[in-house]
Amino acid sequence: MKIVILGPAHPYRGGLASIMETMAREYISRGDEVVIYTFSLQYPSLLFPGKSQTVDTPAPKDLHIERIVNTCNPINWITVGNRIRREAPDMVLMKYWTPFMAPCFGTIARIARRNGVTKVICQIDNVEPHEHHITDRPFNHYYLGAVDGFVYMSEQVHGELKHYSSAPALFSPHPMFSNFGNRVERTEACRHLGLDANVDYLLFFGLVREYKGLDILLEAWRKVRRDGLKLIVAGEFYESKEKYEPLLEALGDRVILHDRFVADEDVKYYFSVADALVLPYKTATQSGVTQIAYNFCTPMIVTEVGGLPEIVPDDRVGYVCPPTVEGVLDSIESLYKDDNLTRFRQNIVTERKRFSWSAMCDRITEVLNLA
Repeated sequence: MKIVILGPAHPYRGGLASIMETMAREYISRGDEVVIYTFSLQYPSLLFPGKSQTVDTPAPKDLHIERIVNTCNPINWITVGNRIRREAPDMVLMKYWTPFMAPCFGTIARIARRNGVTKVICQIDNVEPHEHHITDRPFNHYYLGAVDGFVYMSEQVHGELKHYSSAPALFSPHPMFSNFGNRVERTEACRHLGLDANVDYLLFFGLVREYKGLDILLEAWRKVRRDGLKLIVAGEFYESKEKYEPLLEALGDRVILHDRFVADEDVKYYFSVADALVLPYKTATQSGVTQIAYNFCTPMIVTEVGGLPEIVPDDRVGYVCPPTVEGVLDSIESLYKDDNLTRFRQNIVTERKRFSWSAMCDRITEVLNLA
């Protein structure tokens, strides 16, 4: 096939870029012709809460990536749409995670499909965003109505999608991230991060946003009474840190705060240090962070929201608990009873086999054939 992938890719940072690049490599390995069209401008700086949208690392040499999409320039959307229309790929594969992208993506999709050849397939993370705006529904209608088929990663997303589109839609779980390397020896990981190897650690990892429930975890942490156990909070704050500061100050050195974006090459150290990952989300569809934990055989505590229980079987690879202080606290205490951590790590080796990029791309191709 001739495939255009449209969405985040190098030099843009984060899990979304990793996903698009990994899918490109999977299709290339199958003999398909793949080009990635990524952003010349992704978010205006005024709308981006982090410190930087891009990385300084060299572009991957095995991928054809062009920065041609400006999300804020309607003339650009028409230009890109017409370019794709003329190129007539079999598939335009898009990643959709926020209605902010809908005007841009919807316009490109509608123009590209006019050639009668190209079909637009969407791997969809979210329909309804975590932070709501008055434009969400009309923007979703505009983009989702221009798509020929979907692959979704949680039943919650599928349920929301039905309100906007009747196009074919198939489920495929979020694949496991393998681009962060392999687990390293714990002592090496502690040394790299400047941590005491004689202490046990739990990990909160990823961008800090209100819906991710860091406040729930910190309140639970105040009640943890196990000696020699500390919490690592690793991730850039995408909201004001001010509301967390009283809790952080009260907890003192029981919480180690690395409030910065974690570069890809450093991810393995955090997951090699941690006994378990804790995701105390208040709402969710799914989480790519769970798939990083699967890669490193790190047990998990997640809350029973969205699609998280579909990905993390309770009492098999970790615990699923209510999104409350008491629920998180009970799960933390249960981790260290009997041989639970060892049992969870062993089960992950088997459980993670269902999360493959090959299976994801198979489902995308299946949807393309149905569209």
